[in-house]
Amino acid sequence: MLKRPRAAVFVSGGGTNLQALLDKRGNVIKSGDIVLVISNKESAFALERAKRAGVEGVYVPFDRSDPRSFEAECEKLLAEKGIDVIVLAGFMLILSAEFVEKWDHRIINVHPALIPSFCGKGFYGLRVHRAALDYGVKVTGATVHYVNAVADGGEIILQKAVDVLEGDTPEILQRRVMEQAEWELLPRALELVFERIAAERAEKSEE
Repeated sequence: MLKRPRAAVFVSGGGTNLQALLDKRGNVIKSGDIVLVISNKESAFALERAKRAGVEGVYVPFDRSDPRSFEAECEKLLAEKGIDVIVLAGFMLILSAEFVEKWDHRIINVHPALIPSFCGKGFYGLRVHRAALDYGVKVTGATVHYVNAVADGGEIILQKAVDVLEGDTPEILQRRVMEQAEWELLPRALELVFERIAAERAEKSEE
């Protein structure tokens, strides 16, 4: 029997996107398993979410004077758990080009805007929604994309539009984009990647 694809989720904070993934296991996410959560913040509530879901959660400290040590420790954990896919879900560190290249088309990220709008260096969190409101757009949304060496520059997997409403603040808009787009798109995108990896394995086994 072919091994099911396995995913690790990298997260820095509360883990609402992680929760959306965990809640969709066996429903939307059917072709693989989420088996590891890694956080660069020891106090991240995401680690508690992982524990409650029966998924291993690991704190890996990040040292600004030696950023590669974080990636080296992550690589070790990923190898030990047989990880095939990395999901960045509210992960606030930029991974090195060398790391990303090793995981070509195996790292996905959710961005709270319709790329190529309001994306790239400096666009994260509430800054994205503030920029959208300042610009006066009537529609925003979320994008799940593969990660490459360019910030928010990888191939798009899925997008969904969300209306901007009169009276929106960055906080209100952020919540609507999460609920209507991010939490829906991320599990679907992970399942698509799982399906691709599973199909590739099945093809190889038949050779």
